[in-house]
Amino acid sequence: MVVIPVELAGRSYDVLVGRGLLEQTADKSGHLLRKASVPVVADRNARIHHGVRLENALSAAGHAVHWYDVEPGEAAKSWQGLERLTDWLLAQGVERGDHVIALGGGVVGDLTGFACSILKRGCGFIQVPTTLLSQVDSSVGGKTAINTAAGKNLIGAFHQPSLVLADTTCLDSLPDREMRAGYAEVIKYGILGDADFFDWLADHGPAVLARDDAALAQAVATSVAAKARIVAEDERETSGTRALLNLGHTFGHALEAETGFSDRLLHGEGVALGMVLAARYSARRGLISAADAERVASAIAAVGLPSELNTLGLACDGRTLADHMLHDKKMDAGTLPFVLLKAIGEAFLARDIELADVAEFLDTQLQAA
Repeated sequence: MVVIPVELAGRSYDVLVGRGLLEQTADKSGHLLRKASVPVVADRNARIHHGVRLENALSAAGHAVHWYDVEPGEAAKSWQGLERLTDWLLAQGVERGDHVIALGGGVVGDLTGFACSILKRGCGFIQVPTTLLSQVDSSVGGKTAINTAAGKNLIGAFHQPSLVLADTTCLDSLPDREMRAGYAEVIKYGILGDADFFDWLADHGPAVLARDDAALAQAVATSVAAKARIVAEDERETSGTRALLNLGHTFGHALEAETGFSDRLLHGEGVALGMVLAARYSARRGLISAADAERVASAIAAVGLPSELNTLGLACDGRTLADHMLHDKKMDAGTLPFVLLKAIGEAFLARDIELADVAEFLDTQLQAA
């Protein structure tokens, strides 16, 4: 087991990475569970695969588990979903000093975290992420949110978990497509700030996706440690450092919006293609070489993630995709910062980007042979 601290002023917490952590839930989080009754918000599929293990661990320590099931998919992150969950938590008698457990991927973590941030002006929660994407990204750092008709994650709050238990055995049952989608967030850490990790993944990426114990543990721990360092430096994304974690996301969220936030394009798939577009746009602006941009594209394509915009079959033009970006929560004084690359392993925040130029670039990618 690896313990990675997320160092925040007065609110530090640990991320535990390893096999068999579900069976240790009561031991690792017992100091946070004040009552015999423990509310657990779970992705329905995650409960099917892992619910018995979690419940047995808590029951053995004298806790009674009360389940709230969330249907898989981004549709659960809605005003209606938030209302139903907060009403249920209130009916369970959750108090400000209590902790709610979130079992599942990013959707459940986001929804539960946001509900806990506003319930009685804030109660605690414990993240038990069951997807690769949530273990290396969304469970760490305290960003919680729901979606609206205007866009993804536009209503939310910063609300840090009290503990994250990333049990890598949960990934044994994860569909291959979900593993690849999560891998996009793993390789992101190499592309934005760690060229050596990018090179390591070139050799070990297939082993990570094949769920090799050693490779998977190293990939998850390295990714979490990278995010923890960035979150500690810029928790609320005010200095620009944390914004680097959005590499690929501005393009990716536009693609998700155009595809209706549906299974047609998973979040990780959108981020993967978004990173390719960010790299190619960086090359267009003379920031990196075309060869390095294609290294990024090749690394994404090599593991079966989408790397070409024209393969999505979108019935739109570049202007339409750029218009989606106008709803991006990073908009500031009418301008939208973009995370671009000076090199593989060196991302930066560009604040001088014209969306008209982005739209023209996207047209070239949509029309590429």
